[in-house]
Amino acid sequence: MFHTPIVPRTRKRSRPAEASAPRRERVKFEDVRLYLVERKMGRSRRSFLTELARSKGFIVEDVLSDVVTHVVSEDSQASSLWAWLKGGPVKNLPVMHVLDISWFTDSMREGKPVAVETRHLIQDTLAASPEATTPTPVSTVSQYACQRRTTTKNNNKIFTDAFEVLAESHELNDMEGPCLAFRRAASVLKSLPWTVQNLRVTEDLPCLGEHSMCVIEEILQHGHSFEVEKILSDERYQILKVIPRSKWAVSKAEAQALGNIIDEAVRAITPDAILTLTGGFRRGKDFGHDVDFIVTTPQLGKEERLLTSVIDRLKQQGILLYCEYQASTFDESKLPSHRFEAMDHFAKCFLILRLEDSQVEGGLQTAEEDRRGWRAVRVDLVSPPVDRYAFTLLGWSGSRQFERDLRRFARMERRMLLDNHALYDKTKKEFLAATTEKDIFAHLGLEYIEPWQRNA
Repeated sequence: MFHTPIVPRTRKRSRPAEASAPRRERVKFEDVRLYLVERKMGRSRRSFLTELARSKGFIVEDVLSDVVTHVVSEDSQASSLWAWLKGGPVKNLPVMHVLDISWFTDSMREGKPVAVETRHLIQDTLAASPEATTPTPVSTVSQYACQRRTTTKNNNKIFTDAFEVLAESHELNDMEGPCLAFRRAASVLKSLPWTVQNLRVTEDLPCLGEHSMCVIEEILQHGHSFEVEKILSDERYQILKVIPRSKWAVSKAEAQALGNIIDEAVRAITPDAILTLTGGFRRGKDFGHDVDFIVTTPQLGKEERLLTSVIDRLKQQGILLYCEYQASTFDESKLPSHRFEAMDHFAKCFLILRLEDSQVEGGLQTAEEDRRGWRAVRVDLVSPPVDRYAFTLLGWSGSRQFERDLRRFARMERRMLLDNHALYDKTKKEFLAATTEKDIFAHLGLEYIEPWQRNA
């Protein structure tokens, strides 16, 4: 008797397209296709992250191909990762974003693809050709200065100087809109780690309007802007801008000397007080128009008395030439402030101090014909309560554009209100405490940016 042989049932393999794409109704971001590199990540973690991303509406490809837009890796060895990527079949690798896992984490937290920043990129360390100096893709530049690192090294000074002149000209003529537009344009170009050499690379940069692009194009073609030259030669502009400001120019060495003088006065009154040099000097600037200090004490309620005592001591020493004092108008019940550019209501004073040549390392910055051996320097002192110190320090450290964008980011992206007094979470309906600037950045979900990287 013959028996019919039993043939094992074969499983149907799912097609790659079916395995790699989530159900259509769950896809939220059609233009973003992720590929998670298994190297260093491991199979189980990759599977978990894949499901997490798909549950939030992302498309995650199982195979690296030319449809991928974002490659995400946990491999900290950039050279080995790029060697592996370049050894593959992908042709569109130069236009893909090759990213650290931090971009994925940020995107999962936000529930959407976040803007690619320089800190997210895994740079191609193997590139040795001239193309290796190709500018960073403009999509990595955030519209917010508080998400861009901007040091005192400016690779586009010829353009930003022109924008600053245009901004100041509009400011002096009470034209706030154009003034802000040019300051934002200058802020973006200052943050670029490369030099703009043709108009094409600026097309997708944020905050560059039609007028700004025309100025860039004119400078690229002629080496200067005719509009800016006209403003600089205008007599009214020279009177309003140059004369008043040159009167107060002060060097970093002079600022440090003033810091020593004020610190000595502060310590004589309250040994555990805190004195901090802020403004442009804290950001690494070599010159400024005045000198700003924050002084406070761990003893709550004693900060205003400390400030008046410091003023009295400077007067007794004979170095206080002028003083305008403003008592504290801080009222916690009036917080949060809805004013976009709200400054502080803490006790503060405007001083003019006598600074001797012998007190400054390298001597004073004075004209050759000035034989006095001393000069008058403007100093601003603000004294917040110690529990508000971090907010005041952040607000007084600037730059102006950085602070404006930080507050705009808080309001637009985090539903929070930030000023020199506090940080208020509108969703939780509560104030968020902070003892350091890093605490404030953490509340906002931002990577901390050092003071010398805020020169937007």
